[in-house]
Amino acid sequence: MSVDNGLEWTFDTVASKYEKMRPGYVPEVYETIFSYVPVGPGSSVVEVGSGAGQATAPVLRTGCTLTAVEFGEKFSELLREKFREYPSFSVINGRFEKTEFPADSYDLVFSASAFHWIPEKEGYEKVYGMLKKGGAFARFANRPYTDKGRPELWNAIQKLYDEYYYTYYKDKKRDLRECTEEIAKERAMIAAQYGFTDIRYHLFHRQRNYTAKEYTELLGTYSDHIAIGESVRNAFFAKIEETINDYGGEITIYDTIDLQLARK
Repeated sequence: MSVDNGLEWTFDTVASKYEKMRPGYVPEVYETIFSYVPVGPGSSVVEVGSGAGQATAPVLRTGCTLTAVEFGEKFSELLREKFREYPSFSVINGRFEKTEFPADSYDLVFSASAFHWIPEKEGYEKVYGMLKKGGAFARFANRPYTDKGRPELWNAIQKLYDEYYYTYYKDKKRDLRECTEEIAKERAMIAAQYGFTDIRYHLFHRQRNYTAKEYTELLGTYSDHIAIGESVRNAFFAKIEETINDYGGEITIYDTIDLQLARK
């Protein structure tokens, strides 16, 4: 069982920091989605787990009617304020699994770095029922990976994880594999089990650079890091900052964004 299981509540405690530090997604993600399923005025769309809206604006700009389903109260307030100029935008504050939607009514349901919080069978069956015939489900996420250009820095940071993170959680080590085409394909094919067809997957890449302080601010938006006891977390983050500064004051994250598309 993952250490972040059941920790979805943590994100709402850092809503403003999450909006500031979490990256959006490259334009090619949306170009690929919209070439798969045209979206524009007259289209009905649902976003599952909108968070601070990192993936929301590019879809809203198509002129569609977009309903965001967001569990966090603070995130929901943030979304309403952030996209208040879009009359076709609305927010439902609640769990996607517990929210009722009309069947066969939506052209697109999409979820960015959030669908893994929903039980697989319940989530896929619900999305399938909501979509119009020919409608699409787009699931995508950012998968950060180590600073491949400075393995000595990353090894030093991993020693700190052994000392603080794994000692705190008393849990097995996280899966630190880089996201590959094989992993993306396996994730995409889940949809086939629930009646979806025309299944596709795509990978996109980028790099992000952070100072030591920026990097720990970013870590402070992840559920498993938020949930660490404050005194341990503060010491842990201070050591990470010290280590990054010892290795030049900057760390590079190599992102893979994997996109899965499926049609009803």
